[in-house]
Amino acid sequence: MLKENDMALDFQATLDNGNTLKLSDFQGKKIVLYFYPKDDTPGCTTEACGFRDSYDDFMAKNAIIIGVSPDGEKTHAQFRAKYNLQFFLLTDTEHTICELYDVWKEKNMYGRKYMGVMRTTFIIDESGRVSKVFEKVKPANHAKEILDML
Repeated sequence: MLKENDMALDFQATLDNGNTLKLSDFQGKKIVLYFYPKDDTPGCTTEACGFRDSYDDFMAKNAIIIGVSPDGEKTHAQFRAKYNLQFFLLTDTEHTICELYDVWKEKNMYGRKYMGVMRTTFIIDESGRVSKVFEKVKPANHAKEILDML
């Protein structure tokens, strides 16, 4: 997993509207790159709505929010519309970005093992370096936690 002061790894991915986005397109801005397991589930919705409710505060700090999950374009579009999310959601159905950032891990729920996204956020500074990594994120206060750090 990337650590603080590492250079962020560039990638290109599809947005929920079918357009593509490259991480390097945002050079010169702070980036909140957050990985989450699944659209429209309780924890992921809480986390996304926290970012939505603080969106103007993030913009005031010159910070771009980018969410990444294995869900597809249609699911992302429905999730954004249902909760009025103003930020980017990237499709990572092949887990390429999750694996690149080492957040695609074996999980265990009720004795059943499976592969999935570990809820993790990377703060990337204006020069493209990772300035902070949040692992094992608690969705409820995560947006505030990041704003306080920025």
